[in-house]
Amino acid sequence: MGHVAYQEMSISLMPYALRLTGHDRHWAEDVVQETLIRAWRNASRLDPRPHLLRAWMYTVARRVVIDDWRSRRARPYEVEEAHEDYVSVPDPAEQTVSALAVRRALDTLPPAQRQVIEETYLRGRTVNEVADMLGVPPGTVKSRMYHGVRALRRALSDRSA
Repeated sequence: MGHVAYQEMSISLMPYALRLTGHDRHWAEDVVQETLIRAWRNASRLDPRPHLLRAWMYTVARRVVIDDWRSRRARPYEVEEAHEDYVSVPDPAEQTVSALAVRRALDTLPPAQRQVIEETYLRGRTVNEVADMLGVPPGTVKSRMYHGVRALRRALSDRSA
């Protein structure tokens, strides 16, 4: 698959990726790029017939969007982003007190929940990465994360009350 073929595929994939991403141009470009990278990595295994290659590429693009969507939902936004016109300078003492409160609350969690929360929220790993690391299904990681976050919220709200 040569440079020209990649350009042609990119051109034909872009409208499809735009539809899949709700017309988010940047996300669609990322989807097309990831799809082309996967095609390049699997070039020796792909069927060169145009209709089969196109079907494979469209399937990969759809799966990339699904994976992106799932990973975005894996870590729910718990705090709204700050307004761009408002910038606050964090108080180091307040941050230290907050960090200590969170650490104490984390220490009250069962080890399995604590480990999942530390890996996802503190170390930035995805649900699938944590699942692979612990040797458990992704659903188990999500469940532990859900119950752990609920317990943390309760523990932190009890301390502030």
